[in-house]
Amino acid sequence: MEKIIYNPEFVTATILNWYPLLKQTSYKKIILDSLHYLVKKNKLIVYAYCIMDNHIHLIWQVKGEVLLSDIRRDFLKYTGQKIKKDLEKYNPEVLSYFKSTQVDRQYHFWERNPMCKDLYTDYFFEQKFNYIHKNPVEAGLCDLEEDYEYSSAKFYLTGEDKLGLLTHYRR
Repeated sequence: MEKIIYNPEFVTATILNWYPLLKQTSYKKIILDSLHYLVKKNKLIVYAYCIMDNHIHLIWQVKGEVLLSDIRRDFLKYTGQKIKKDLEKYNPEVLSYFKSTQVDRQYHFWERNPMCKDLYTDYFFEQKFNYIHKNPVEAGLCDLEEDYEYSSAKFYLTGEDKLGLLTHYRR
């Protein structure tokens, strides 16, 4: 099999019906832990992220012998399953919001078909990069991009990456 080299990709994945499910810190941690696992397993490079209450933005790049579509699918499926297990245990009443009408699943947490854009130019990359980091400011969650805890903005200001998750896009 010929090795595939992917461009970085901008991804926006939204919780079903824009429900603010990710407001809960433990669900943000599920997202970050999943990304960290993929980085550690050398399947993914993460350049930027922002986890909002009802959606996430990422700039990532797939590495190795794995298909981009498989990474997307597995990431969303895994995070959905982890959230489902937590809801079953601690907030079963919330599960009804995510009851699926599809025959292949009982619950559905992520909207189908996340928005994914190939970042094939520096200009397009930086446009999406800036958009991601401005998102919490525009939503009124903080005054400065770097003050939002669930974003990579602080990394680009200070170089600090407590999770060992990020790769600087200019390196």
